[in-house]
Amino acid sequence: MTLPELYMALLVGGAVLLASIAAARAAHRIGLPSLLLFLAVGVIVGEDVIGVRFDDAEQAQALANAALAIILVEGGLTTRWSSVRPVVAPAGVLATLGVGISVAVTAAGVHWLLGLEWHLALLLGAIVSSTDAAATFAVLRSLPLPRKLTGLVEAESGFNDAPTIILVTVFTTATADLPHPGHIVASVVYQLVVGGLMGLAVGRIGVAALRRIALPATGLYPLATVGFGIIAFAAAGVVDASGIIAAYLAGVVLGNAKLPHRAATRSFAEGAGWLAQIGLFVTLGLLVDPSELPSAALPAAVAGLILLLAARPVSVFLCLLPFRMSWREQVFISWAGLRGAVPIVLATYPVVAGVDGAGNLLGIVFVLVVLFTLLQGPALPWVARWVGLSGAGVVRDAQVETAPLDVLDAELLTVSVPPGSRLHGVSVLELRLPSPTVVTLVVRDGTTLVPDGDTVLRTGDELLLITSRDMREAAERRLRAVGRRGRLARWLGEHGDAEAAETAGR
Repeated sequence: MTLPELYMALLVGGAVLLASIAAARAAHRIGLPSLLLFLAVGVIVGEDVIGVRFDDAEQAQALANAALAIILVEGGLTTRWSSVRPVVAPAGVLATLGVGISVAVTAAGVHWLLGLEWHLALLLGAIVSSTDAAATFAVLRSLPLPRKLTGLVEAESGFNDAPTIILVTVFTTATADLPHPGHIVASVVYQLVVGGLMGLAVGRIGVAALRRIALPATGLYPLATVGFGIIAFAAAGVVDASGIIAAYLAGVVLGNAKLPHRAATRSFAEGAGWLAQIGLFVTLGLLVDPSELPSAALPAAVAGLILLLAARPVSVFLCLLPFRMSWREQVFISWAGLRGAVPIVLATYPVVAGVDGAGNLLGIVFVLVVLFTLLQGPALPWVARWVGLSGAGVVRDAQVETAPLDVLDAELLTVSVPPGSRLHGVSVLELRLPSPTVVTLVVRDGTTLVPDGDTVLRTGDELLLITSRDMREAAERRLRAVGRRGRLARWLGEHGDAEAAETAGR
């Protein structure tokens, strides 16, 4: 690539990124899932509209898998283990047995109603059986729902990608006879168990390392944290285990540990997750040929209705029978099975493998995701209210988290009271610090105390102050003034200018 070509590629890439960010803002304001507008950006940039040509399904698959790894790491980092732990068992059943039931019901439906031969019917059923982690996290975390219910749906969406990918891979490679069910079960168990163990192991190694190693810059902690998640994904893939489950579980372990700069890490991971989603959906939008989509509308609608009204409810009902969940919760969980990027990515597997009819499957899956995201996503708050799960009796915990002060537009100041300073003997109230500056903590003789206005400062005290960024300089000047001339500094003409100290020193 020549230098002018590089500049042009960066120009197009930057423009697409900014257009996608604007699309995300627009989607939020009108209540649509962002993924739809990201896909639209990809279709518009493609060769049928603006003219960027991209039809390499193998490259799209590779890029999509890398993006999915980042999305799953981010999902794990932002998942609260306290919410997921009580529902690991039902989520695991939904993500394994539920996927199998959903595949069977969907395949039977499209075979009988659309006339697809069994191989393609099973492929389509496997491709669309996975719920989307990114869409689920984005929608559910904005709704006032019981924590147990939210944790169950989130955990299922994080776990079920791996079994789905395994089934799609098996059906893609089985071009003649389908493998024995025992072989499929053994493959699923191996990939889940080994991938899960590797994710947990890498996550624990990351926690131990980040607690003991002092990095030279704050910004390196988020990079290292996400890096451990990516290592878990890649290491599991090397041994033919599930990188998806490894990345998610590594993120859960790292995200729930008491690590330095947790807030900065989560902010970075969220930004990386957004970038991965944008890249993923735009790439998939580029891959699809818009002229072929109208012919896929009817089969997509039929397959989607089978999935929404039969396959998903049946799998949820059968899998949750042992867990005594109410019909209201089952109805909501059935509707909350949102589809997103994963089915479109999985639809590229048979295309890359050269399976007959795979091109038609890609168009059907693309239209199905768009149609049913438009249907399910915006209707989810209404469904939650209809079944009586939204808001009623839901108590949300106060959000307690460490945060970098620059996010709050604030500054943290530390002040020492050295021998000879006129700060000695001055009360906190007499400091008369500019609003909104406040003394939050005093460290004295190795102990800490929370001061009030009557607390008198002493030589050797260490003070922690919080102030706004705009008032930092004024607060520093006032502290210098009182340190030089005492509580009456202003009346004595002392304003704490730094230049005055330099002049006095000479």
